[in-house]
Amino acid sequence: MSGIVDQRPQRARGDKRAGKTPASALFWRLFLLNALVFVAGAVVLMFSPATVSTPVAAAEVTVLTLGLALMLAVNAVLLRTSLRPLDGLTALMERVDLLRPGERLAVRGNGDVTHLVRTFNDMLDRLETERGASSAQALAAQEGERQRIAQELHDEIGQSLTAVLLGLKRTVDRAPDDLRAELRTVQELIRASLDEVRQVARRLRPGVLEDLGLLSAMNALATDFSQASEVPITRRLDQRLPALGRDAELVLYRIAQESLTNIARHACASRAELALTRERDGVVMRITDDGRGLNGSAEGAGIRGMRERAILIGAHLTLGPTSAGGTEVRLVVPVEAERG
Repeated sequence: MSGIVDQRPQRARGDKRAGKTPASALFWRLFLLNALVFVAGAVVLMFSPATVSTPVAAAEVTVLTLGLALMLAVNAVLLRTSLRPLDGLTALMERVDLLRPGERLAVRGNGDVTHLVRTFNDMLDRLETERGASSAQALAAQEGERQRIAQELHDEIGQSLTAVLLGLKRTVDRAPDDLRAELRTVQELIRASLDEVRQVARRLRPGVLEDLGLLSAMNALATDFSQASEVPITRRLDQRLPALGRDAELVLYRIAQESLTNIARHACASRAELALTRERDGVVMRITDDGRGLNGSAEGAGIRGMRERAILIGAHLTLGPTSAGGTEVRLVVPVEAERG
């Protein structure tokens, strides 16, 4: 980042030494175009047989009107040609989104407007780089906080509930018959709460991903999704996937986790599919459902978080409808990102 910061003042000083900024250069360009048109018109009038009498004759008015119209038309064509790139630049400014990086305006020629387009493209490069760096720091802090909370849930709350269960078991063994049934009901409630705490800790910190690898983590994630949502899920997991970097595996897991969570909460689906395959473009993950789809709804924090994670490893994320009317989440991890 420091190299970029140092270069910008140098370019600015170079423009000042030349006595011309982009704004003044565009002004003089337009001024010279207009001057060229009027000079050409004056030369034509000087060497043409046309004259202007007093009072002005109708034929002379027609000639002057046609000449003025011709000069305005030529001036409009020249200005339109010079300023046409600004239309594309304006459209790009309106639709640019740092979560969908890579969109740029083609640079043609060496004019002043072309310099403006090139400067805007450079600015987008810097913004996307800075956004990626800040997102990486934020997501790294988020993962660290998730691990800390998962560890506290496991070590403190989990162990406390386990101690309560052991103490309650001894109480049940010594309790009279009329209280034993109620105490066992409480015992089952505490045991269910302990299972929920362990599931939350497992979602916060995917230990199976670190211990057994990506495929085992995806299988466990699909199993938990089916048990929690009662939506059957079809799995197509390629056993011959190339070795992925730790960051790429974590991004794949988190995006799959968020996608399945959205299906369980919002899709009202009757079935889902999780596919992880190796294709020519790289490793491709598809998560589809037959639910009600996006229906033009705005992207929430979950989807924007998925896009930020994809940017971190240079992956391409798309969301769209399926032929069955549901939603497809498609993530393509390029070959470069596979090596971490």
